[in-house]
Amino acid sequence: MADTAPRPFLGLVAGIAAGVVASAAMAGFQAAAARLMPSDSEDDPATVKAADRVSRAATGHPVAEPNRAAAGQAVHYLVGAALGGIYGVLAEYQPATRRGFGGAYGLVTSLLVDEAAVPAAGLAPGPWQASLASHGYGLASHLVYGMALEGTRTLVAGRR
Repeated sequence: MADTAPRPFLGLVAGIAAGVVASAAMAGFQAAAARLMPSDSEDDPATVKAADRVSRAATGHPVAEPNRAAAGQAVHYLVGAALGGIYGVLAEYQPATRRGFGGAYGLVTSLLVDEAAVPAAGLAPGPWQASLASHGYGLASHLVYGMALEGTRTLVAGRR
C-alpha cells in the first residue's frame, strides 16, 4: 500500500514553486486576453496600488514611475506564490482541494481575492461596479492560474 501520509513541507515548497509558475501562466493569459478586450482605464492595476502602499509605509514615498510596472509584477508573483503555498499544503491534507485539476481553487481565489479582498482594501472598485467582461476576465485568469498551479504542483510533489 502506498504511503499517503500528508507531506506538509513538500506541499508548501511545491505549492510556492507552482504558484510562481502559475502566476506566469496567468500573466501570459492576461496579456493575450487584454488584446481582445482593450481597457480605456488609465487607473493603476491593483497590484501597483498595493506596491505603492507598501512603499509609502516603508519609505514615505510611492514607487518611482520607472519601477511601477515591475513593482506591480512583484506583488502579483508574491501573492501567487503565497496562494500556491497554501494550495500545496491544503492539497496534502484535503485531496478535494485539487478538484477540477486546480480549477476550483483558482475560481475560489478569484472570488476571495479579486471580488472581495482587493475591493475591501480599496485597491479596486467593488464587484458591482465592474463590467461583466471584467468579471469573466478575472474568473478565466484565475482558472488558468489554478490549473497551472495543480499541473506544476503535481510535477514537483508527484501524483497522489
